Amino acid sequence: MIRFFKFPFGRSADLRMSRFFTSLASLAVAASATTVLPLSAQAQTTQNTPAKPNAKADDKDAPVNVSAEQMTGRPDRQINLDRDVEVVRGETVIKADKAEYRIIKDEVEATGHVWMKRLQDRYTGDKALMNMDSGKGYVTNPTYLFGKNGGRGKAEKIDFLSDDQAKVTEGTYSTCEALDPDWYIQASTMDLDSGRDVGTMHSGIVYFKGVPILGAPLMSFPLSGERKSGVLPPTFGVTSTGGAELTVPYYFNIAPNRDLTLYPRYIARRGLQLGVEGRYLGEGYSGTTRVEGIQDRVTGTGRYSLSSMHSQTLAPNLVFGWNVNKASDNDYPSDFSHSVTASTQRLLTREVSLNYAGTYWNAVGRMTKYQLLQDVNNPIQKPYDRVPQLTLTAARQDVGGFDLNFASEFARFSNTFTTGTSAGAEMVSGDRMYANQSVSYPIIRPGYFITPKASLDATTYRLNNVGVGAPTNLTRVVPTYSLDAGMTFERDTSLFGRDMTQTLEPRLFYVRTPYRDQSQYPNFDSGLADFNYAQIFSENRFVGHDRISDANQITGALVSRFIEENGLERLRAAIGQRFYFADPKVTLDGTSATVNGSKSDLLLSLGGQITKQLSLDNTVQYSETLRQMVRSNFGARWQPAPKKVLNLTYRLDRTNATGILKQMDISGQWPVSQRWYAVSRINYSIPDKTVAEGLLGMEYKADCWVFRLVAQRIPTSSSKASTSFFIQLELNGFSKIGSNPLDALSASIPGYQIINKPDDLTRY
Repeated sequence: MIRFFKFPFGRSADLRMSRFFTSLASLAVAASATTVLPLSAQAQTTQNTPAKPNAKADDKDAPVNVSAEQMTGRPDRQINLDRDVEVVRGETVIKADKAEYRIIKDEVEATGHVWMKRLQDRYTGDKALMNMDSGKGYVTNPTYLFGKNGGRGKAEKIDFLSDDQAKVTEGTYSTCEALDPDWYIQASTMDLDSGRDVGTMHSGIVYFKGVPILGAPLMSFPLSGERKSGVLPPTFGVTSTGGAELTVPYYFNIAPNRDLTLYPRYIARRGLQLGVEGRYLGEGYSGTTRVEGIQDRVTGTGRYSLSSMHSQTLAPNLVFGWNVNKASDNDYPSDFSHSVTASTQRLLTREVSLNYAGTYWNAVGRMTKYQLLQDVNNPIQKPYDRVPQLTLTAARQDVGGFDLNFASEFARFSNTFTTGTSAGAEMVSGDRMYANQSVSYPIIRPGYFITPKASLDATTYRLNNVGVGAPTNLTRVVPTYSLDAGMTFERDTSLFGRDMTQTLEPRLFYVRTPYRDQSQYPNFDSGLADFNYAQIFSENRFVGHDRISDANQITGALVSRFIEENGLERLRAAIGQRFYFADPKVTLDGTSATVNGSKSDLLLSLGGQITKQLSLDNTVQYSETLRQMVRSNFGARWQPAPKKVLNLTYRLDRTNATGILKQMDISGQWPVSQRWYAVSRINYSIPDKTVAEGLLGMEYKADCWVFRLVAQRIPTSSSKASTSFFIQLELNGFSKIGSNPLDALSASIPGYQIINKPDDLTRY
């Protein structure tokens, strides 16, 4: 084996080394003339400079290493290499049956079973010519593999224009590994720019199963998943409100931190909808704005929507932002959205805020208004606007063992009636200002904690539009005292054959708040808090600040957990209840009671990751007075393997304002054969005997593509529902063609996994 290392050197060195190479060549030629044997010789044109292990293809200082079973020629001009030829410079490697290395031009011409590597890319062909210094050259009848994204193909010829750029003539492209790929792109020419990670095809046609499905005179694609400007794959689908839909987005990659996307969408029944979305991200600021509009043929009116979010740091710790949303009419989100969240959203927020965060305090100025999208069959009252709202909070921990907290707010409330016969009339409005200060002394020791706490709340109102004889100025001062204490006991045990630590955690929470008559106070933002395990350890039964409940009560709870050595909670059981020493008198509207009896409902909970495959989440709110379950939630998830999940949930709610809620929710993702996966979700209302929400579909996973067919039914109001059909063909590593159902699948099926992503085996 003969090895030759070439380095650049000066002219005087050239003259001296020329004589040395001539002698070496003469010896090599003489040896080859007598007999062809593997030779072992090497020459070096600098003083033992080692090769750089991580040299790049464009590293001009990297050596050229040449090896072969037989070498002839003149080492100062041209070396002829035969059998098992290998030429290496940095990240460029050429292997072939035969090759000529022209030293002066720094050029390699290889023939016969050519194999070449340039950085992460691989090529094979009949013949190759490569300038090792400039990176220019070509390969004839090549096959190629791009290392960044697994793209591959074949062509008549590839011309390398530089280390980063290449031109493919009459080539194909696919991410399929098979010799006969299921999908590929045929193009007259392809320009590949690995520096910008962009490929551009001229006269490209996408073939799927031998059938052309998409074509364009000019088509570009990313070589490594990076963003780039151009026409995005069209999306198409069908909805019950608009019929067939076709969207052909165009993406502008303005800068690494800015982009703009145009969304022209043709809706068969309604017309052409135009939308635009801009995103930006910079040092200290970011935001997204989307606007869309349509001249609706169904209603004969112009309809539109706007959504804009922005956040910007004006100075250290000072942040300005806005969140503005608007729709032209009540039905716009339900008529033009495929999203469950967007289509059922009835309150659109319009908010501008300024926030300053100090070391121990935080100040916020905010203006908030709402647009209510009213449902005529189920009207609701719009929340109060707050223009302005100013808050100041402060906290210090462990000041001589004490924790100090302060919270204050000034807000100006205004609103009009949106329901009933008074719709459009001004409601009670005005200013509210409060200050709440509290001090606590936590005593935390191994195995137990005790936290006494005292707080004082002072609130004042100046009101407008009050009733005849009602006061316009109100003041309320309320102290609150509480004591929170708990213990933790542990013991070693076993569960399901595994060593565990079992805990027993009793806890008591006492609250004392004197009664203050609040029957004449307005209700700007208060409501009865949701009764749950966290709320029974709070001091106020109400949320908001217009009602502060009187209290003389104690809460008792007991929790037991089974915990593995790695910290995983295998099982958790809890029971809790609140006991009233005196019936609370404060109510929301001055008439309806919010507590029945001397004790609250009983809360029970049982759940956890029972096994690696099975998890449970069960909660029950039981009324001992009524001797029935008031609310309950029984849920189970079985996930025995990746991309296998079944969810079952039963919900009961007797506190629902519209009637007793009883629902059964079943969802899952499951393989029905080696490549087919079924996905479904049914939310069934037992009293109504109807499907409230539903999803049904199939996914097919091939080696290099995925096909999805999904139908989804979502409610858009109390009396309307929309059905959407998603059809998508995803060509791995290239593009998705059709409408995207992945958001709907992820939202509807807890535990859903994308079938063409690698399996996560950590939990199995």
